[in-house]
Amino acid sequence: MAGRLLKVSSVATAVFASSGFYLYGKHVDLSNISIIRFGRAALTTAVISYDYITSLQSVQYGSEEYWALKSKVHRRSAERLRDLCCSNRGTFIKVGQHLGALDYLLPEEYTSTLKVLHSRAPQSSMAEVQQVIREDFGKEIEQLFVSFEETPQGAASLAQVHKAVLSDGRTVAVKVQHPKVQSQSSRDIMVMEFLLQAVHWVFPDFSFMWLVEEAKKNMPLELDFLNEGRNAEKVAEMLKDFDFLKVPKIHWDLSTKRILTMDFVEGGQVNDRDYMKRHGINVNEISRNLGKMYSEMIFVHGFVHCDPHPGNVLVRKSPRGNKAEIVLLDHGLYQVLNQDFRLDYCRLWQALMKADMKGVERYSRRLGAGDMFPLFACVLTARSWASVNAGISQTPVTNSEDVEIRTNAALYLPQISDLLNKVPRQMLLLLKTNDLLRGIETTLQTRANASSFLNMSRCCVRAVARHKRKKARSWSQKLQVTLSEGFMLWQINIYEFFLRVKASAFGSTVHSLLICEILTAAFGVSKQ
Repeated sequence: MAGRLLKVSSVATAVFASSGFYLYGKHVDLSNISIIRFGRAALTTAVISYDYITSLQSVQYGSEEYWALKSKVHRRSAERLRDLCCSNRGTFIKVGQHLGALDYLLPEEYTSTLKVLHSRAPQSSMAEVQQVIREDFGKEIEQLFVSFEETPQGAASLAQVHKAVLSDGRTVAVKVQHPKVQSQSSRDIMVMEFLLQAVHWVFPDFSFMWLVEEAKKNMPLELDFLNEGRNAEKVAEMLKDFDFLKVPKIHWDLSTKRILTMDFVEGGQVNDRDYMKRHGINVNEISRNLGKMYSEMIFVHGFVHCDPHPGNVLVRKSPRGNKAEIVLLDHGLYQVLNQDFRLDYCRLWQALMKADMKGVERYSRRLGAGDMFPLFACVLTARSWASVNAGISQTPVTNSEDVEIRTNAALYLPQISDLLNKVPRQMLLLLKTNDLLRGIETTLQTRANASSFLNMSRCCVRAVARHKRKKARSWSQKLQVTLSEGFMLWQINIYEFFLRVKASAFGSTVHSLLICEILTAAFGVSKQ
């Protein structure tokens, strides 16, 4: 015990020493208060480490008392981490929000506590907003806009959005970056990296360096609002055939790296069932279209919006008609999937939907999971191993299974951490995106419904067929691929038709006679 406490003390001392190094080193402006930020982070890390060591040392591992006590330590530690993020703001809140989205990868005590960071983002003063606009445009707000609301429509970890009116009468949303985020982000990430290495030294099973690696790669992209504008235009063009999707138009003449001006679009958050009920929006239609949109991004195009938390996905009735629309906001964080990864990911999901366990193992290994492929399949689908074996498209999610998965996230945290360090970096944001989308579906009560799997199946079939056509050397081979693709899509359509028949009064009579044959023909599912 004394040795462990000595380690913790050494870590705390080293962290505070590093704070002094940053203060006097060339990386930190002496007029800045970075020493306070680093000191807070170091102290929080030391206190959390000490709490885990001293609270659990006298309790027998694996006993009911042990797990109950560990849950309390998780909760206390998560609250300390939340308070640190709120105090240090900026990059710390962004990383905390990322952790809060990993519902099926981290203990529930952490995710539920850190989710509040989405509503506790910092807010810049109007003077700071004016300063950023003045520095980037060389003009005052009054010279650029007829009106500019001082109270922001919303504030996030990196920026806040104000409603404004242009000289031609159009209403726009002006996203303005918090003034100190740019200068602090790189130093904050360096401190996080040091602290995570220190914690890994004390707790060898704790290895979350993937979190720092992702922050290093993605933070500069998220802080470049011109990059965000380009992403918005790219996804709007890519998904232009989806008439239910609305991506606000970018106003390039009023945009810089720290300011992004776009059309102002109102709507309710995608998880607000009451809003949808009041406006006559069909919840199942929204869930189906959201799944269709993301399946297209992931499997067909490999260009994925990776921050679909409810504040970034709005729903509304179209001003030009009675059709429900999905409004996609905040395009700073996208994951580009290379072709080999995307195709392996397609085939893995096809195997998971068919309960093809050889395929699950094969493509999980190809995606870097190695011998941990059973855990990988459960993490990816947020389903139990029994459901994976039975076929996730054939087994509905139950409350008991959901509790089991969340409980296992705490029990197998070291193994999950090891797995996340093994898989390709492209997988990490996809896992976060999956968890965010699952959270929305859970709130809408549409999780794991048949339509989501049908949309995924169609996109996987199209993606694999497109790849095969590109590799085909002759006209006849291309024709064969196209015919095969058409036949598989036809099977999926027939399956969908029979699901609708099943849901009708007539379907209750004919279902038992026909549906098993359709399932067997279309997906290779055994009769049960």
